[in-house]
Amino acid sequence: MPSDNGQDLTGLQRKWLDAVAQASGVETLEQVRVEALGKKGEISGLMKTLGSMSPEARKDFGARLNLLKDEVAAAIETRKATLGDAALDARLARETLDLTLPARPEQEGRIHPISQTIDEIVAIFGEMGFSVAEGPDIEDDFHNFTALNIPADHPARQMQDTFYLPQRADGSQMVLRTHTSPVQIRTMQKAKPPIRVICPGRTYRVDSDMTHSPMFHQVEGLVIDETTHMGHLKGCLIDFVRAFFGIDDLPVRFRPSYFPFTEPSAEVDIGCDRSGGELKLGKGKDWMEILGSGMVHPNVLENCGIDSTKYQGFAFGMGIERIAMLKYGIPDLRTFYESDLRWLRHYGFVPLDMPSMVGGLTR
Repeated sequence: MPSDNGQDLTGLQRKWLDAVAQASGVETLEQVRVEALGKKGEISGLMKTLGSMSPEARKDFGARLNLLKDEVAAAIETRKATLGDAALDARLARETLDLTLPARPEQEGRIHPISQTIDEIVAIFGEMGFSVAEGPDIEDDFHNFTALNIPADHPARQMQDTFYLPQRADGSQMVLRTHTSPVQIRTMQKAKPPIRVICPGRTYRVDSDMTHSPMFHQVEGLVIDETTHMGHLKGCLIDFVRAFFGIDDLPVRFRPSYFPFTEPSAEVDIGCDRSGGELKLGKGKDWMEILGSGMVHPNVLENCGIDSTKYQGFAFGMGIERIAMLKYGIPDLRTFYESDLRWLRHYGFVPLDMPSMVGGLTR
């Protein structure tokens, strides 16, 4: 019968904890587990001797043996996790992949229609002297609402329209920006007029159907100087829509509207024909709203530290998915985000076919 004194278990404890610590791999560790705790393992074998002991000895030795068993088992699990992490790190280092290359050499990659449309927009406005400005997706109340002359009781602030983040210690809440207009505010705060920028980027609103998405893309434009007027706004946007859709005589009209951050405000429609159940852009009896615009409200200028008695300007904004759907005949906005390779192969673009006003926009 094996001895049941504490010294023997102390030696056994040291033996198996050392074996666990020295295991160089998961397979070696499993072999240690079997030899110590398996059906024929050394510690398991000692458990079988309890039946031949006196009740007092069995109680004492059994308790210490169970503690030993639990300690070795815990050490094995800890070591297994460590070895697993090391094995994963080694595998990741060994199996590096250049994600900029096509997944399969025989298949050429495609540019997503959103990326292509943004490039087309940048190309057109770039020729007009606009530069690209960017800002954070997570905004505070001032940049997303207050600076844009949006009242505290405006419906756009409500929870059903805006994604609010958890309340901060001071009681304020950050939001996922509902438009790219905060980029205009940040630009006016940092730069002195004259200003001429476009602001493409992701925006977020609580809405989802075939023509709306909780996350979508907008591009907004801003011009601030001492002489800009409504005529410049109209000329800029007429030239843009005609260049983007590739229709030189595309009818364009401006309808009076209301936006808190512009005054006067106008929605822009383009001509189309819906006869025969099909939508064709160009001359026809119908109109389609395409974007919003207006002269920057004096309150917005003052909120950004710009003298509204000296400077004025115009702003506009449009949904990138919307104009991409119209130009490329994409019927459902949700398909932009479904990661369907068949869809991307059908609607995607050749990577090297970069749009420009010199080389032409992809149609």
